[in-house]
Amino acid sequence: MSRYTGPAYKKSRRLGFSTLETGRELAKRPYAPGQHGTDRKKKSSEYGIQLQEKQKMRFMYGLSEKQFKRTFEKAEKMSGIAGENFFKLLESRLDNVVYRMGLANTRRGARQLVNHGHVLVNGKKVDIPSFNVKPGSVISLREKSLEHPAVKAALENKVSRPAYVDFDEKKMSGTYVRYPERNELTSEINESLIIEFYNR
Repeated sequence: MSRYTGPAYKKSRRLGFSTLETGRELAKRPYAPGQHGTDRKKKSSEYGIQLQEKQKMRFMYGLSEKQFKRTFEKAEKMSGIAGENFFKLLESRLDNVVYRMGLANTRRGARQLVNHGHVLVNGKKVDIPSFNVKPGSVISLREKSLEHPAVKAALENKVSRPAYVDFDEKKMSGTYVRYPERNELTSEINESLIIEFYNR
């Protein structure tokens, strides 16, 4: 299954979870889309609950099923807690780091910036959104991209940044300081259900 490119609001309403992490998708209509969206009260099976949790995380980070599973398998092989490792790997993707620094309003926008070659990692152009950023890496923009209108608009809208990234708007560069702690990430996802889904 390929990466979802449809309406983000519709998907968020279907899952009952803000995949954009803003809450705007559910503010006006906090129910499933469609004619019978407000009537759906069907109880999910254990499998259904696990699947929904997996979909919430997958759509939030904007990965295809193949990419998502491959990242999960990598996290399981690492030492430590698999669920936390999974989050660390997803948060360390270049598109996500660019998003967290505020260079794009959404992860989709960040992915496009990276794909189009606007982003540098430690001074070298990287156009692979899934590139694994190591703590201490410096993320910046190409000189030609410093005045990019989408970047300027995103920086104007940015209210705050997580503690594990640092960004200097004057220099237009930032650092991926460290891996995030679990309590710094969304509490609306139960990663243990995702582990159960893949290990069933």
